[in-house]
Amino acid sequence: MPDEEIQTLNRPEAARTVPAPSRSAAPTSARTEPTPEPSWLGPVLIVGIVLAALNLRPAITSLGALFEEVRTGLGMSGTVAGLITSVPALCFAVFGVTAPRLSRRFGPAAVVCAGMAAVAAGLLIRPFAQGAVGFLAASALSLAGIALTNVLLPVIVKRRFPDRVGTMTGLYSMALALGTSLAAAVTVPMTSALGGSWRTGLLVWAVLALVAVLPWLPVAAAARREKRAVASGPAATVRADAGPKIVRSRTAWALACYFGLQATGAYITMGWLPQIFRDAGVSASTAGVLLAVTMVMGVPLAFVIPNLAGRMKNQGSIAVTLGLFGLVGYTGLHFAPAGGAWAWALLLGVSNCAFPLVITMIGLRAKSPAGVVKLSAFAQSVGYLISIPGPLLIGALYQHSGGWDLPLAVMAGLLVPQIALGILAGRDRTIEDECGMRD
Repeated sequence: MPDEEIQTLNRPEAARTVPAPSRSAAPTSARTEPTPEPSWLGPVLIVGIVLAALNLRPAITSLGALFEEVRTGLGMSGTVAGLITSVPALCFAVFGVTAPRLSRRFGPAAVVCAGMAAVAAGLLIRPFAQGAVGFLAASALSLAGIALTNVLLPVIVKRRFPDRVGTMTGLYSMALALGTSLAAAVTVPMTSALGGSWRTGLLVWAVLALVAVLPWLPVAAAARREKRAVASGPAATVRADAGPKIVRSRTAWALACYFGLQATGAYITMGWLPQIFRDAGVSASTAGVLLAVTMVMGVPLAFVIPNLAGRMKNQGSIAVTLGLFGLVGYTGLHFAPAGGAWAWALLLGVSNCAFPLVITMIGLRAKSPAGVVKLSAFAQSVGYLISIPGPLLIGALYQHSGGWDLPLAVMAGLLVPQIALGILAGRDRTIEDECGMRD
């Protein structure tokens, strides 16, 4: 990739400037004083990050809650319905790759602002779709915006809050978990309260996405003004190396594969955990509550884990602990799925908090914002591609074997390489050092 300027969104002191070299004199060490940032920008940015994170999953989980009604209403075949369930991971992988280029061209704040607008537009359009194709296209628009925001939020945190990566990652991870569980829990009762139409139930979530656009408008405008001021000033911005070639980094691959396996576990849990409980004799309503418990566990832990990880040089021990919680949970589901249902739901909820951990590690494994944007795009794009076959494989094994013994063994087995990869990804090193590049 071409070199990219290391600019700051809201932290001008990090942007170093030096006078353009004179033909008759050696370069000097004079520096241009940066323009102070507006006092309102930091708080508005924090609000924007939280609102963006709240909108990163309702487009998916609200649809999951009403999927049967949507299938019937649009006359979807089983094949098309299966395609729609695979679209989120595919879109996250495909569109996430474009985030670094768009970030270089327009700045990360502007891309996140556009991403939130895309989420809102897709959520506004899809309830009015009259066929599966239109519904799929509108969903893809929202998912594209989510994919871009997924990649760039860690970058913005790294640039604006370099000394509080763990705290800010925890804040938006907690907001993401809250949005996920909220949409899953309230979509159905809210739809009933609003007249029972699935179209209305899905449309409501567009309001939250529209609200999320608002704080990013002034943030993006301020970043654009700062970029113009730097470009037109008397000093030339130092251009840093864009970072290592990601594919040469073992840490980048460890993060990508760890991301993929934790995403596989999360999608399997969301898609199949209620069915495991129901097949064990648990009622449908209780099975739904158990899934909600699993998801809600991510709200407090998504704040605690990144804070803890940010204070540690090596995060491998956290990855091991989370994996062991999952192994105990799957073992319990095998031997006593109904008798210990609440305990297994809690344990799997803890295990699924590998997501905020890997997001935190992405911010810690690169020295510069340029490195973070490339690492984030690589890890998430490769990771989501890895996660696509998981739920389909578990479904095929369940159908073939007629029970959950074999699928549960596979779920538990996937945690073993996930733990090993977490140990590798958690080592105290950066992709710049690993590839012999300058930061």
